[in-house]
Amino acid sequence: MKLFEHQADAETAPAVYSVSEINRSAREIVEGGFSGIRVEGEISGLKKSAPGHWYFVLKDRKAQLDCVMFRSASGRVRFNPVDGDLVTAEGDLTIYEARGRFQLNVSAMESAGAGELRRSFELLKSRLQAEGLFAAEAKKTVGGRFRHIGVITSPSGAVLRDILSVFRRRFPATRITLIPTAVQGEQAPAEICRAIETANALRGKLGLEALIVGRGGGSPEDIQAFNEESVARAIFASELPVTSAVGHETDFSIADFVADLRAPTPSAAAELMSPSQQEYFDILRSQLGKLQHRMYQNQRRGSERLHLISKRLRSPVRRLEDHIQTLDDFSQRMLRARAAVITGKRQRLGLLQQRLKHCSPAMRIGSLRAVLNETPRRLHRSIRSRLERQGALLAELRRTLHSTSPLHTLARGYSISMDESAKVIRSVDDVSQGTRIITRLADGTLRSTVTGRNLQRDSATALRSARNDEEEI
Repeated sequence: MKLFEHQADAETAPAVYSVSEINRSAREIVEGGFSGIRVEGEISGLKKSAPGHWYFVLKDRKAQLDCVMFRSASGRVRFNPVDGDLVTAEGDLTIYEARGRFQLNVSAMESAGAGELRRSFELLKSRLQAEGLFAAEAKKTVGGRFRHIGVITSPSGAVLRDILSVFRRRFPATRITLIPTAVQGEQAPAEICRAIETANALRGKLGLEALIVGRGGGSPEDIQAFNEESVARAIFASELPVTSAVGHETDFSIADFVADLRAPTPSAAAELMSPSQQEYFDILRSQLGKLQHRMYQNQRRGSERLHLISKRLRSPVRRLEDHIQTLDDFSQRMLRARAAVITGKRQRLGLLQQRLKHCSPAMRIGSLRAVLNETPRRLHRSIRSRLERQGALLAELRRTLHSTSPLHTLARGYSISMDESAKVIRSVDDVSQGTRIITRLADGTLRSTVTGRNLQRDSATALRSARNDEEEI
């Protein structure tokens, strides 16, 4: 029911409404016609409750308006209002039904002076943006490896100390030149412009490569110098890349939009424009590591080459070692093959278990369990069969090794004769009368002296055959 749409009936008595109905209907009318309005007035009777809600009155010379600002909105106010402050409040008109009180539910508040600055800020921002001063293609590249940087700020503020502290920590070799200027007040815009022009004029003489223009945080009035059109155009005209570092991270100025790079704080500007000396240390350590690795590789290649040269002198013992190594290799391959089979079977078993979990029909449980029970037996049979085949192969290799062993040849009645320098005697021409020789048998060695030689010319074929047998051994 809407109170003010009631039509009186001549034959009925006037309707009677409750107080809450009257207040509710009035509230709907007020809120429907006065939402999102801005009211300017002087604060009076400001009270701040423990939870953070504000209750106050906005007044002018002729009237006053009750206001309430809840904690969700009061926490966003960037200044500390007190009685007597002239402010601009934004919110919705409403009626507090419990008391029938007409009030403004404030959602945002700013100083009346700050409101004028903001309007001027938005107008200038729109105009400069339309002229192309904010365009990305007009911005110069700001790197992180400058050798000489100019800092335009107040010489007495904390900004300069913060910037120097960061450069000392990150890369002390960076050269910093201060171009002092005022950063607030009526003379600040002109001084900032002159500082930018001076830096550009002396860039060749001083070797300047980039500029940092900034100041610490403050109220909108404090950073107004960086919202002036003259400063914006001076930054845009700078041939040196400019980094704007004005205020805190939440502060934005016209200089931020025109500059080639916007840093949230002066310290952040120093971070962005300086390399980390730790990176150079890391590069140095990496190069040292590469040098050490290359020296190690060269040493290892030299050792390998020496080892290869030493291996050219083949001996029966070395050949025996080669066969032993081959046998070990086959053994390792057999073990790896067995491990691969076991791993494959385990993976297969795991896959079957996963499939079993995802098969919900109860009728498949029995068959899958049977398959699962059979799988280990098949795995064991496969491993046993593989082991048997590998064992047979190993036995065959052992027999082959034994049959080709020089010691086995000696055991069959052969012998090897060598001179005192351990050179194998292959012909009677290799010795002379009186030569001392060493004969190796299966169970020991004999030392003897040659008393004569007898060369059988008709058995040359047999001698060549014997030499071939010796070479095979």
